[in-house]
Amino acid sequence: MKIIHISAECYPIAKVGGLADVVGALPKYQNNAETTSQVVMPFYNNKFTQEHQFKTVHEGIVILGTDSLNFKILTLEIADLGFELYLVDIPDLLFKDYVYSENDTDRFLAFQIAALDWILQNKQLPDIIHCHDHHTGLIPFMISHANKYKQLKNTPSVFTIHNAQYQGWFSHDKIDLIPSFPLSHIGLLDWDNCINPLATAIKCAWRVTTVSPSYMEELKVKANGLESLINSESQKCIGILNGIDTNVWNPETDDFIVSKYCGANCDAGKKASKEWLCEKFSLDPKKPLFVFIGRLVEEKGADLFNELFNLALKNLDISILLLGSGNKEVEKQLTQLTSKYQKKYNAYIGYDEALSHKMYAGGDFLLMPSRVEPCGLNQMYSLRYGTIPIVNKIGGLKDTVVDISEDGFGIVHTENTVKGIYNSIKRASQFYNESSNFKDIRKTIMQIDHSWDESAQKYVSLYKSLIQNS
Repeated sequence: MKIIHISAECYPIAKVGGLADVVGALPKYQNNAETTSQVVMPFYNNKFTQEHQFKTVHEGIVILGTDSLNFKILTLEIADLGFELYLVDIPDLLFKDYVYSENDTDRFLAFQIAALDWILQNKQLPDIIHCHDHHTGLIPFMISHANKYKQLKNTPSVFTIHNAQYQGWFSHDKIDLIPSFPLSHIGLLDWDNCINPLATAIKCAWRVTTVSPSYMEELKVKANGLESLINSESQKCIGILNGIDTNVWNPETDDFIVSKYCGANCDAGKKASKEWLCEKFSLDPKKPLFVFIGRLVEEKGADLFNELFNLALKNLDISILLLGSGNKEVEKQLTQLTSKYQKKYNAYIGYDEALSHKMYAGGDFLLMPSRVEPCGLNQMYSLRYGTIPIVNKIGGLKDTVVDISEDGFGIVHTENTVKGIYNSIKRASQFYNESSNFKDIRKTIMQIDHSWDESAQKYVSLYKSLIQNS
């Protein structure tokens, strides 16, 4: 069985968020004697592409409206990712030092068309085309209805919604950029008087998945305008919880962290990482260390941080360390707090993969007060490293974290306000001082299995059911 994953991101090639981690891990766990998973993504001008050598396996011309653009399909000279990687190189549009920009309609349309053109000329067509998020949302429509892709019409398509807040809307003025199709199908492209790639994928894909069961249920009542569509298509929708790549996220083998450790010696290992962080960022290692790792945007609750951190740092004997970027005003506010709460608070504005690993290893608690969290991977990483997550009870967080008051292992709140999150931080601080219980929980959570093994098999079973009915 041959599966092709098509995505705008894939770790370690290009990462903006959790989408990259999923697409970089799922194919590896699907590859076995009976399954071959490949990834197709854009060729960006970034650190990964600058440091690796590539060979051309295909050259062609992509037609985008009245424009003809040369493109190449590249693959690694030395492949060591655990899956076959193919990069769509369209120099005029895709070869940039960024993944996303303010207007990506032309870029990702050209990417989708070039990917399908290449797939069409391959000797072996895929058994499944698996698309990820709105950047690939027009593929299920094109393989079902575009005249040039009739040969792919019976190829089952799976579409995964990683975040329904972003839908790729664009005007009907650009409809001529899409390869020709019978105009009787134009309604499949439209939602709320514009072309909506996410909505189109939900209508046209053979199966629609989300990255956790709870998020699928939440989308039926809150999906940024797509609630009625998701309800009407619910018979083909399923939530499959993401996993994590336990080879990348493993404190026993992680070269990013200061001292490798397992459950048996986690106290010593975490102490070494915490001391390194506290020395690096001028914090007190004797205090409970709360870390935040992520985007500083409203859906992550970051607009609450300035008031929240002021309240917590004034009233509780704790330290907070933040790693992230996003809203410029939030960045400014959180940077200014560093001088106000010296020795108790610090922030790294930006993203550093190595530092994130050190924070998962050295933190005592992970703050994750998201308003929207389709699955969430950070809480799974923190569990793997023995760092107790503090989460809002939504989406994948609801599926993966159980409160300590319910014989669980995390701190969970349902009131995602400054007061509600502060109360969770206060509970966590008190729990930290219950030394034996705290250390026992820390060792317990490291044993929780959130690997991709089970989830990858669920996807393979889904693929097989579609192939049997194709």
